[in-house]
Amino acid sequence: MSRRDVGPPLQIIGGFESTFMPAHDRDIFETTEHDTRWREDLDLLSRSGITRLRYPVRWHRIEEAEGVFDWSATDEVLGYLHEHGFRPIIDLVHHTSYPRWLTDGFADTRFGGVYLRYAEAFARRYPWVEEYTLFNEPFATLFLCGHEAIWPPYHSGLQGFVDLLVNVLPAVVEAGNLFRELLPDARHVWVDTCEFHTGSDESGQRYADMANDRRFLALDAFLGRGYDVDSQLGRDLAPVGGERLLALPAGTIDVLGLDYYAHCQWNFSLEGGTAPTPTPLPLADQIEQYWERYALPCMLTETNVRGRTSDRATWLKYVLEQCEEAQARGVVLEGVCWFPVVDSTDWNSLLFRCEGHVDPVGVYWLDEDLERRDSVMSTSYALAAGGVRSVELPAYLLGEPVATWLQGYRQQMSHWDWQQPPETDLGFRLPRTTTRMELRIVDAK
Repeated sequence: MSRRDVGPPLQIIGGFESTFMPAHDRDIFETTEHDTRWREDLDLLSRSGITRLRYPVRWHRIEEAEGVFDWSATDEVLGYLHEHGFRPIIDLVHHTSYPRWLTDGFADTRFGGVYLRYAEAFARRYPWVEEYTLFNEPFATLFLCGHEAIWPPYHSGLQGFVDLLVNVLPAVVEAGNLFRELLPDARHVWVDTCEFHTGSDESGQRYADMANDRRFLALDAFLGRGYDVDSQLGRDLAPVGGERLLALPAGTIDVLGLDYYAHCQWNFSLEGGTAPTPTPLPLADQIEQYWERYALPCMLTETNVRGRTSDRATWLKYVLEQCEEAQARGVVLEGVCWFPVVDSTDWNSLLFRCEGHVDPVGVYWLDEDLERRDSVMSTSYALAAGGVRSVELPAYLLGEPVATWLQGYRQQMSHWDWQQPPETDLGFRLPRTTTRMELRIVDAK
């Protein structure tokens, strides 16, 4: 790890999740009670010294009846943020957070028109907004909806993925143009997964090479950069109408947000794919790849690990150290967001079930009554927010199953002084998984 001067401390950013589950008419705001306890949660951020945060606007609640907008709850929360000095990066669509009446989701032919109507109404109502994300994780969301059939509309294969990209991206471009007009001083923060893939045999390496091209597909299409038609990815796209992506209108972004989890690195072989890879590329190297490709200011817009609070504190140390290294190499890196601030729910079934199952990933952990609890993680988070460098943050010995999940990272952490976690540290049970694709994101939120 480099010991070069990294410049000013990286800004620590907060975040709250509200992914909607259309089949259950519930979202994560509600299952974590953030919808009623948001003042309490925002106070936790203030106590940590944090004012900049990713914050979702709940289209699925604002427009529950088609064409009828109810902004009352949004007015209250966003008004509070504005009046109390918070700087929200507004998230307009987070994963499947669209109204239930949009019955075919991102494949619905109505999507472009109704999304633009909603986006325009938002921009006209909140002219003070400084930063926004038009569509969270376009690649990852549409891949899970269109390629892997995990989320509605449950399409599969490259054909389904391209169809969704073509249906969604032009509307996002148009929304971006509209926001340039209505919010000329605000910045578009594009947020998507930060991936890298390896292969352990010839077949696996061929697939990894294709996947390393595919990770840029959505953003390159949005920016009008296209793709290499002679590459393996280009050849795979040809029979499913991939050329449609070459004809899309081009949009613009101001900040490249990178979402990074251990499962963002897969290893492939004849036997299939596994994550995390046993030989992960250092995060600083991955950030540098995106920086060199796009030459845009970057931000780490999501990270977490599912584990004990001490495991989370250790992962925060790793991520912050790697971001400091990227900054030392010359990457313009604006901040680091641990996502979310409080534990999430129901990712153990990838949001298929809505049971309020608490996922241990937050800065603050939720007890059985959903009370927000402090821990060594919230202590490290507040220290980092106060400007403490990664070298000064504690490294706790990892518990299982996190120790096994992150085995490949141990070499990158070998220079640390490890300590035992406190006796009061919280354990957890590993959620059930059933498929390889579930393993891709089961520890994501």
